[in-house]
Amino acid sequence: MNLPYFDLTDKVAIISGGATGIGRGIAEGLAEAGANVGILGRRLMVCEQACLEIEEKYGVSAFPFCCDITNSREVRDVVEKVVTSCGHIDILVNNAGIGGSEKKILEMVEEDWDNVLNINLKAIFTLTKAVIIKMLEQGKGGKIINVASIGALIGIPNMSAYCASKGGCLQLTKVMALEWIRHNIQVNAILPGYFETPMNTKFFSSDAGQKVIQDDIPMKRLAQIEEIKGVAILLASHASDFITGSSVAIDGGKACG
Repeated sequence: MNLPYFDLTDKVAIISGGATGIGRGIAEGLAEAGANVGILGRRLMVCEQACLEIEEKYGVSAFPFCCDITNSREVRDVVEKVVTSCGHIDILVNNAGIGGSEKKILEMVEEDWDNVLNINLKAIFTLTKAVIIKMLEQGKGGKIINVASIGALIGIPNMSAYCASKGGCLQLTKVMALEWIRHNIQVNAILPGYFETPMNTKFFSSDAGQKVIQDDIPMKRLAQIEEIKGVAILLASHASDFITGSSVAIDGGKACG
């Protein structure tokens, strides 16, 4: 079946935190649609291994980049390296993030709050700004995908910094969309719910984890990484040219209740 509006051939996508988990799923989805990908992360060897596997599996070019996304100088430098290596940037996926310490607000210290907000929100501002400058120079439009969370829509006990950062990401997405709409740059957000990843497999196999699945997820199961690919391809492709400032929850109905 020929679906040209989903075709990402010759596009260049960079994905922060793209070596593992949800970010890896998005990177593979975009590569499967034809995009060359750049994977940003703090652990260069992990990024290199992910890139090798993506190249072998999908036949695209994949480039590893080491970067601390909370460091604005490193962010600017790595964006320059991406352009030098790949020639241009068409798609940015702001995926890197952390959950932070699960503490009640009165138990938190400023460092707990700052660490989560710096990685989950400020880094989106910094990396997107650096990439947008390049997109404007290219003059060919672009796609920005911010990976937020259903924590942007619902409150989660003991996760105040996380929920605040993801809510902020959702609002930042809307403002970015309005500011860059005249440049044919669409900015949208994905809101994942509970996905099965190597980091949480042990918990969700436990009695406590199974209770969460049965009580908190209307579909009564975890999402699989492959289930984020389609939405990512949609928001990265021409199929979403009239969609901007929007968000898509992938949560098995969690945010409905």
